[in-house]
Amino acid sequence: MSRIIRTEPNEILAKAVEYHGFIYLQGVVARDTKADVSGQTSDILAQIDELLETHGTDKTRLLQAQIWLTNINDRAAMNKIWSAWLPEGLAPARACVEAKLADPAYLVEIMITACR
Repeated sequence: MSRIIRTEPNEILAKAVEYHGFIYLQGVVARDTKADVSGQTSDILAQIDELLETHGTDKTRLLQAQIWLTNINDRAAMNKIWSAWLPEGLAPARACVEAKLADPAYLVEIMITACR
């Protein structure tokens, strides 16, 4: 049976789950909810880098991204940070939608699937 690796699991989720070389990240939100959408996006992407590194991979191996914004009008500001973070020519398949997030202080949430 193949091994499933769970990073920092708790009673409702794990920060990441790895199976057969695929890494599924939780929906990552900003640690500093006082920041604007650009600041929150930068913090989220730094956390994603850390989680991917924990699993022996990086942002050059992204497969899919799901992004939720509390206000779709923040899409351009978020995309500016997102595009600068992505390696050139290596964008994943992606969805970006407006949604009500778990805490009104969260302006953006990003969920990634990557591989080794």
